[in-house]
Amino acid sequence: MKWIRERDALIAQTLAFVQSVTGRKDDVLQPEPPASGPAIAMEIVTVEAVAAEIEPPQAPIPPRPAPLPPPRTSGDFRTEMQARIANFRKHQERFEREREEYCAATLTKLRAAIRDASGQSAEK
Repeated sequence: MKWIRERDALIAQTLAFVQSVTGRKDDVLQPEPPASGPAIAMEIVTVEAVAAEIEPPQAPIPPRPAPLPPPRTSGDFRTEMQARIANFRKHQERFEREREEYCAATLTKLRAAIRDASGQSAEK
C-alpha cells in the first residue's frame, strides 16, 4: 500500500529531524544489548524516503466583469427621467383609484349592515 510507505517515510524523516535538532539518538529505537535470558530475534527494517510534491490548489479564474454601457447623452437622460416620472404617476393614480373603490365598497357594506340591524331592532 502506497500510503503506508509514505507514512513510514514521514516518520523516518521526522525522527531524523528530531535527532539532528537534539544532537542525540533516540533510545527507544536503538537495539538493546542482548539479555542474559532467552534469545530475542530482532528484525531490522529499512525505510525508504519518498519525496512527495504538493501542488497548491489552482485558484479559479474570476469571470470578467460586464462591459459598462456607453455614457448617456443629456437628451437620453431627460427623456428617460420623463418616462419614469410618467410611469410613477400612473402607478400612483391607479393606487389612489383602487383605494377609493375599496373605501366606497366598504362604506356601502357598512351602511347596508347598519340598515339591516336598525330594521330588525325596529321590528322587535
